[in-house]
Amino acid sequence: MLLTDGGEPLGAAAPAARWTVEQVLALAPDDASRKAGNKLGSAGPWSDTGRDVSGAVWGLCRGSGSKPYRTVVDTTGPAYKCSCPSRKFPCKHALGLLLLLASDGSALPAGEPPDWAGEWLAGRRARAEVREKAAGSGPADPEAARRRAERRADRIDGGAQELEQRLTDLLRGGLAAAEQSGYGLWDETAARMVDAQAPGLAGRVRELGAIAASGPGWPVRLLEECALLHLLDTAWLGIDRLPQPLAATVRTRVGLAAAAEGPPVRDHWLVLAQYDTPEGKIVTRRIWLYGRDSGRIALLLSFGAAGRSPGQALPVGVTLDAEVTPYGGAGQLRAELGPQFGMPVPTGTPPPGVPVTEAIAAYGRALSDDPWLDSWPVTLRDVIPVPSADGWQLADAEGDAALPVAAGALSRPGLWKLVALSGGRPLTVFGECGHRGFDPLAAWPARSEGGDAGSPDPSSRARPDAVAAAETVPLI
Repeated sequence: MLLTDGGEPLGAAAPAARWTVEQVLALAPDDASRKAGNKLGSAGPWSDTGRDVSGAVWGLCRGSGSKPYRTVVDTTGPAYKCSCPSRKFPCKHALGLLLLLASDGSALPAGEPPDWAGEWLAGRRARAEVREKAAGSGPADPEAARRRAERRADRIDGGAQELEQRLTDLLRGGLAAAEQSGYGLWDETAARMVDAQAPGLAGRVRELGAIAASGPGWPVRLLEECALLHLLDTAWLGIDRLPQPLAATVRTRVGLAAAAEGPPVRDHWLVLAQYDTPEGKIVTRRIWLYGRDSGRIALLLSFGAAGRSPGQALPVGVTLDAEVTPYGGAGQLRAELGPQFGMPVPTGTPPPGVPVTEAIAAYGRALSDDPWLDSWPVTLRDVIPVPSADGWQLADAEGDAALPVAAGALSRPGLWKLVALSGGRPLTVFGECGHRGFDPLAAWPARSEGGDAGSPDPSSRARPDAVAAAETVPLI
């Protein structure tokens, strides 16, 4: 049940957050689904559409058969149900329905869902209540769970020791052997780590296979990554001597699942960014949140199998009144989204930014807690995208510091959106700062006191709310 701030049920007039076309397309499992969904994003193929205050939308979509497809989406998940035979989630009909909602909300009048949609929605919410109760009841057999954990730890011990021997053999024989053996050596070693139930170690081993073909300077990069892998191995083998937060980080890096730990933090969480990363046979979705009252940054992770979009999705630029429970670990930002109190509210106020030099220092401090950290979330204040000899960089509007834009972001359309949004003027930019550079994920144009987007305001540095009225612009 959705609640207001006071814990009472929402009234019938409670507004739902308006999704944008970009936010809907981010849910698509592949490009083909995006293109097909776009074709169904108008009122033409739809009939008997509607929505209710709980965040559900439904409709009948005309297809090639004699009967239209029944499509219903619970936008609070989001979750999807369609009578079409597609094995993709969401299917093109669910995407089309959400695109219709984003482009023309009047095409989905408010009302009560029909029986076929109402039954699915009721069943989904009943199952959610059962899961919540089960999660609070604890394991059925704690002793059996302890024995399973001990057996898995023994397997990981064996895998870590074997990996140490392989790293030693590599260094003893010389790094040139890595270029000659190609991916075969690393694929075999990664398979051994999977057998040892250490998927974190397996993932890092696979990454080593690509370094030898990464261009000039690869031996240095390979040695650096081998050193980090050796550090993780030795940390696991001596985990009983580590401080508890660092030990939790090592368990996570090795690949052991951890439970979110309390206490929950209730706040007004701004959705900063959402993006998917293919990782083998699964897709990992990362959602960054910023707590306006606590000043905390939180990372939500969800996973989807091949052909399926990860289940959790949140529109970028909205604020949720919700509880978030953090996971353990030194410097870890991962959290689990808990109950939401009310509907998401569109807003654009960015987090308070920092200069480039402070962003670099923040990443350095984070590395002291987690040496295997690739990047750290930061919001840069008053930076201008400018071209450089190697691509692009974000330079302080006043000062001599700059951060190179990460190579992975140079080929994305979001970079040109960032450049166009700036037009040579300072921006506030959120992204991930790491050893590969800065990966921009969202931006806000500077605004003057009158609220004109893009107008330079010399006093903006003294007034963190100078961009309070700006819209969050996703860059990925």
